[in-house]
Amino acid sequence: MMINKKIKEITDRIIERSKTERDSYLESVAFNFNNSGGRSQLSCGNLAHAFAGCGTSDKKIISEGIEPNIGIISAYNDMLSAHKPYEHYPEEVRKYANEMNATVQVAGGTPAMCDGVTQGQPGMDLSLLSRDIIALSSAIGLSHDMFDGVMNLGICDKIVPGLLIGNLSFGHLHSIFIPGGPMPTGISNEEKGKIRQDFAEGKIGREELLKGESDSYHSPGTCTFYGTANSNQMLMEIMGLQLPGSSFVNPDTKMRRALNKEAVCVLLENIRTKNQSRIIGRIIDEKCIVNGIIGLLATGGSTNHTLHLVAIAKAAGISINWQDFSDLSEVIPSITRVYPNGPADINHFHAAGGMAFVISTLLEQGLLHKDVNTIIGKGLELYTREPKLQNSTIQYKEGPKKSLNDTIIRSANNPFQKSGGLKVLKGNIGVAVIKTSAVDPSNYIIEAEAIVFDHQNDLIEAFQAGQLEKDFVAVIPFQGPKHKGMPELHKLTPSLTILQKRGFKVALITDGRMSGASGKVPAAIHVSPEASTGGVIGKIKTGDRITLDASTGVFNCLEKEIENRPNRTVNYDDMSHGRQLFKNLRGLISESEKGAGIL
Repeated sequence: MMINKKIKEITDRIIERSKTERDSYLESVAFNFNNSGGRSQLSCGNLAHAFAGCGTSDKKIISEGIEPNIGIISAYNDMLSAHKPYEHYPEEVRKYANEMNATVQVAGGTPAMCDGVTQGQPGMDLSLLSRDIIALSSAIGLSHDMFDGVMNLGICDKIVPGLLIGNLSFGHLHSIFIPGGPMPTGISNEEKGKIRQDFAEGKIGREELLKGESDSYHSPGTCTFYGTANSNQMLMEIMGLQLPGSSFVNPDTKMRRALNKEAVCVLLENIRTKNQSRIIGRIIDEKCIVNGIIGLLATGGSTNHTLHLVAIAKAAGISINWQDFSDLSEVIPSITRVYPNGPADINHFHAAGGMAFVISTLLEQGLLHKDVNTIIGKGLELYTREPKLQNSTIQYKEGPKKSLNDTIIRSANNPFQKSGGLKVLKGNIGVAVIKTSAVDPSNYIIEAEAIVFDHQNDLIEAFQAGQLEKDFVAVIPFQGPKHKGMPELHKLTPSLTILQKRGFKVALITDGRMSGASGKVPAAIHVSPEASTGGVIGKIKTGDRITLDASTGVFNCLEKEIENRPNRTVNYDDMSHGRQLFKNLRGLISESEKGAGIL
C-alpha cells in the first residue's frame, strides 16, 4: 500500500526543514567513506600499540589490514540486570569473528546508569546527562582508526540513544546493535502494582515490598515492562539497526546465541561488500526517523524518546520537533497494550506476534515507510520475518499475519485507539508532552487548583499526612535540564494513582520527566521553558486554577496576571553524588523540545 498521505506530508516537511544540515552531514559521510584510510594510515608504532594485547593469529590478521576488525563499544556492567548478559559477549563474538577470518577488539566502554537503582535518589539527576557522555565516550573509543565496523552492546534508557549518537559521528562505518534480551516473566504486573500501592498506603512493610520487587526484577535481562529500555529495542529493530526478531529473545538461550553469531555474520558481510547504503549514516535518514516515531506512537513507548529521537536526528543532520510527533499521533493507531499501558509484559508481547506483526500490520495499512535502508538490505518488509533455529543457525521465515493475542497486539485497522498515545500540550504555561496511551479518556480533562511542590518528596509527605484528599493538579517545577538535569519522578506514581482510584481528579505538571513508565494519571511533562529560565511553570502558586485538556492539547494557568509575576528561584544542592562535576554541562544543555542535550 502507498504511504499514508499525512505521513508523507510530515516526512516531506522534515526533509525540507533539514536540507542544509542533512546535505552537509551526508557530504562528510561520503568523504570519510571514500577517503578514510583506517589502519592503513597508522604507523608501525601505532599498530604495535593497538594489537599488543592480542593473540598471535589476531595480530597477523590485523597487521595485514585486509580482513575486517570490528570495534565493540560496550556499556557492560553487572549492576544493570539488562547489561549483565553482555559480560561474556566480547569473547563470544570474537570466537564467531575468528571463525569467519576476522577480528574483534573492545574499542571502549561507556557509562551505564540504572534508572531503577537511582529512582527517587540524588544520582537520578545525572541520568539524562549521561546520554551525551555516552555519545562522547563512544566517539573516543572509535577514534583510533582501527575499526572497519562497530558492534554496540547497550540496552537501557540513555545508553542506546547515546551509542547511536556517537556512532553517527562515524557515519561512514557499518554498525550493528546487539540486544541482550528481557528477563523471563516474574510476578504479574497487577500483583506488582498492588504491592507498591499497599506499601504506599501503609498496608505492608518494607520487607514485603522488597520481596515483591525482587520477584519482579529477578534475573539477568531487561525489566519486562515497556519502559525506555524495551522502547529502545523496538526502535533499533523498526529503524533497521539490529536483526529482525532479535529484540525480545531471552538471555542465555540457543536462539540468543545464534542471533549473536548471525549479527557478526551480517556486520562482516556489510563491511566486506563495502555497501554504502548499509552504513549507519545512510540507514538513519528522514524516513527512518519518521518510522521510529511511528513505532513509538503505535506501541505506546517511552516519552523519553521525545527527547532522544530529536537528539539522534540532529546527530544525522535531521531536524524534528514535538509537533511532528503530535501530528503523526493523529494518524497512527495505538495497537499494543503492554505494561504500563496494559497487564501484559514484553515477553507476552513477543509471544503474541511481537515486532514482526507490528511492522507487518503498519506496512499493510501504509503507516510506515517501506523504502528504507537497513543492515540486512533495502526495504522494511524484511523485518516482517521471524528467526527460526535450524541446526543451530538462523533461518528467517515469514512472521504472523494476524495477532496471536488481540488483548496485547491488534492489527492497525482494528486498534485499541485510533490515534497514537502521545500529545503535545500548548498554553500559557508553555509546551509539554503527555502520554495518553495509559490514561483513561475519562481523565483527559481536569480543571482544579494547583498544589506546588518543589521536591517530589514533599508531595509524598503531603499524601502520607492525608492532605491531598481532593481534586488538584500537582505542579513540580525546577526539575528541568538546566536546573537539576531533568530527573524522572516515578516516585510520585503510586501516590497519585491511589488518589485517582479514590475518585479524585488529579494530574501532574512538571519540567522533569516521567519516561516509559508513565502511568494512568495525566502528566504534562518536559514543560518548556523550564522554571529556572523564567518559565511560567515556576510562577504558579498553590491555589491557582489550572486546566489541562489532553484531548485538545491545551494546558493553562487561569490566573490573568500569571506571566507578569516575578521569577522565583529554588536552590539546588548539588554537592554530592558527583553532581557538582556536571554543573557546567547543565548550563550548556538545550531546552527539552530540542533534545535536552549538550551536543
